[in-house]
Amino acid sequence: MEREALFYEKQGDKISCKLCPHNCLIAAGGHGKCNVRLNREGKLHTINYGEITSMAQDPIEKKPLYHFKPGSNILSVGSFGCNFSCGFCQNYSISQGRANSEYIAPEKLVEICKNLEDNIGVAFTYNEPSIWYEYVYNASRLLKESLKDINIVMVTNGYIKEDPLKMLLPYVDAMNIDLKAFNNKYYKDICGGSVTPVMDTIKISSKECHVEVTTLLVNGENDSSGEISEIAGFIASINKDIPLHLSRYFPNYKMKNPATEIEVMLKDRDIAKEYLNYVYLGNVAGTDNSTYCPKCSYKLIERDGFYVHVNISDGICPKCGYKINLIL
Repeated sequence: MEREALFYEKQGDKISCKLCPHNCLIAAGGHGKCNVRLNREGKLHTINYGEITSMAQDPIEKKPLYHFKPGSNILSVGSFGCNFSCGFCQNYSISQGRANSEYIAPEKLVEICKNLEDNIGVAFTYNEPSIWYEYVYNASRLLKESLKDINIVMVTNGYIKEDPLKMLLPYVDAMNIDLKAFNNKYYKDICGGSVTPVMDTIKISSKECHVEVTTLLVNGENDSSGEISEIAGFIASINKDIPLHLSRYFPNYKMKNPATEIEVMLKDRDIAKEYLNYVYLGNVAGTDNSTYCPKCSYKLIERDGFYVHVNISDGICPKCGYKINLIL
């Protein structure tokens, strides 16, 4: 569905989009880099409002979120479009083109959630939710107004400007933010963006909601010891209790590099743990992704795949009393 977008200014017959740091200047009839924001007759329109390409109930751990409502399920929804063009994108069929979709109004999304059992909320994911902004914002507000104890989750690349981010954050309970690398060359050449706005999103969001960070380690591109030290050091400068998920890359879309070596993944995890209390590996079979108390090493949450057993009843380690960054 098409509707007028938020966050833009007219500049003659062109429109300056103010949603993300690309600051696209869009000519009449043209689209922004995200391919879903259109200059139609002097107004900026979003063409994916309420257009859902994917919907499924997932374990919260798939987002991945390990310290937010562990062991629960969440309704995941996504649309099409993205303001990045990552060469390794797993969901390129919906991020880089207009995929088949069904219009689901915010009111209908509320009704779907009402009728789901064992469901804690809605995760906006699969494609980039920030460029689905108007729907995410309206649906999140309505969900919060209509349903008790509903949780809103964003799985995002973090490439959004400060004003729209701050307008959305009061309705968001948790975010997983991709920090794809710690250098602009990687962001520019492989993703089509820059790193500083993502760092700003992590800083701002971590003060307002639960945040976890994911870095996909791509063989030979961003998996060096120095890169991991910078990533983990930056996160620790905000809060060493922010969980970091280091995910293993496999060849996909345009990226043909071999899969990241498991030995490198394990080494990078050890480096990150020098800075952070909680570091997990994704896409690596047989690794221990349980959560342990940073002080006494008591096993707080046992994980085996998507089997989760919680050994803590509040945010305090039952063995030593250490305060854990955990929302149950």
